[in-house]
Amino acid sequence: MNITLAELASLTGGTLENGDPHLAITGAAAVSEATPGQVTFFGNARYLPALRLSTAAAAFVPADFAEQIAPALIKVANPSLAFEKALEQFAPPPVTYPPGIHPTAILGPDVTLGDGVSIQPYAVIESGVSIGAGAVIGAHAFIGLDTTLGAGCRIHPHVTIRERVTIGARVIIHSGSVIGSDGFGYEFSGGRHVKIPQTGIVQIDDDVEFGRTWIQEGTKIDNLVQIAHNVVIGKHCIIVAQAGISGSSKLGQYVTLAGQVGVTGHIEIGDRVTVGAKSGISKNIAAGEIWFGYPAAPVREYKERMAYVNRLDKLHARVRMLEQELDAKGKSSAPET
Repeated sequence: MNITLAELASLTGGTLENGDPHLAITGAAAVSEATPGQVTFFGNARYLPALRLSTAAAAFVPADFAEQIAPALIKVANPSLAFEKALEQFAPPPVTYPPGIHPTAILGPDVTLGDGVSIQPYAVIESGVSIGAGAVIGAHAFIGLDTTLGAGCRIHPHVTIRERVTIGARVIIHSGSVIGSDGFGYEFSGGRHVKIPQTGIVQIDDDVEFGRTWIQEGTKIDNLVQIAHNVVIGKHCIIVAQAGISGSSKLGQYVTLAGQVGVTGHIEIGDRVTVGAKSGISKNIAAGEIWFGYPAAPVREYKERMAYVNRLDKLHARVRMLEQELDAKGKSSAPET
């Protein structure tokens, strides 16, 4: 669908500047990809050079934005959220599935299905499973014994959910995910590694997108993330690709772990902590702090440390020069024999 600049500004609660209010906007794209007729957004200073060169028809910008650029400006409180609203106007309608059970699906005894549940081809639902109203179980998905899924869940194809897992409402689990597999627990005995029985469960609360390991409400988990046994992740956290959280660690609410962050076991990370990419966390972190590096440290401390490291070559050269000067003075002051 098309929408005018004036309508777009009204929809997002923004103020239109230096643009034709009747201009039709046909789509939305990132600043480096937007073409004439599309709207983009500016949410990070590093993208300012790209915005200056952009051929987009308009851009969502912060209210205090003062640059002179070719695209029309729609000034808003939060450009990223405004852009998200714009995307909703141009996105294709979501894929829907009619309720019912495909004839190739296999359901065990005592399975309970809420109203409007859709079971896709070759799904396997074991005995004692309860699935809430409006849930969609994708093709070739497996739901294990006595598992509970809340209303509106979306289980994509080829998901494996093991036995006795508890999943809340509106949870999204993407293809290839395995929920509830055994924890990695062994003891060395008699010259070999002996497996410790894993008797806990997995609990995933409402509105989680992904995998007692407990992932609480609103948390979003990216691809290739490893979450070990007995981990607790608080509400509304962001765990970015290739992060790894070792067993029995606990994350508070609104924690952000950037890409490839490693968290050792049995530590606690407080609310609203941010950890920079590739950092290694080996100790507790208090609420509200920003950490970075390997081993990680508070970001200001880490920057100071790196500043010293980056000057080591100059310090080394200076020490060598002083040593040479002292050596030369020592030779010149030595008594003649």
